[in-house]
Amino acid sequence: MKTKTKVFSFLSIIIIAALAIFIYIHYFFVFGEGVKAGQLNFVVRKGYIFKTYEGMLIQSGFKSKGTAGTIQSYEFPFSVANKEVAEMMMQNSGENMQLYYREFFAPLLWRGMQKYVVYKAEVTEKDEVAEKTDVIKNENAQ
Repeated sequence: MKTKTKVFSFLSIIIIAALAIFIYIHYFFVFGEGVKAGQLNFVVRKGYIFKTYEGMLIQSGFKSKGTAGTIQSYEFPFSVANKEVAEMMMQNSGENMQLYYREFFAPLLWRGMQKYVVYKAEVTEKDEVAEKTDVIKNENAQ
């Protein structure tokens, strides 16, 4: 092999490896995992080519933008990759739920339109959420 061919082959391998690493980190690496609780607003199945489940969770709380001390809700947009989880969520629309999700750097067409992908959901009662909040407040007070 000539020197030019060796250099070209080496650079090609480096570029392909860098591109593969970038694609993996950008689309498949789980950046974060967590749980969000709130009232499930909706879950819909939509898309032109890839039909995905998309939804919105409403989290109420205190947030002041301009006016101090106002109550404003926070909307958590998410995608659902699992059909069974999405159908269970559709049946419980409007209920208080806990959503277990994974955060990616970017969405994929067949995974959903959001970078947050829910893999598990549980229906919670308002009293149960209030009890957990009271326990946390009491632990912090001690």
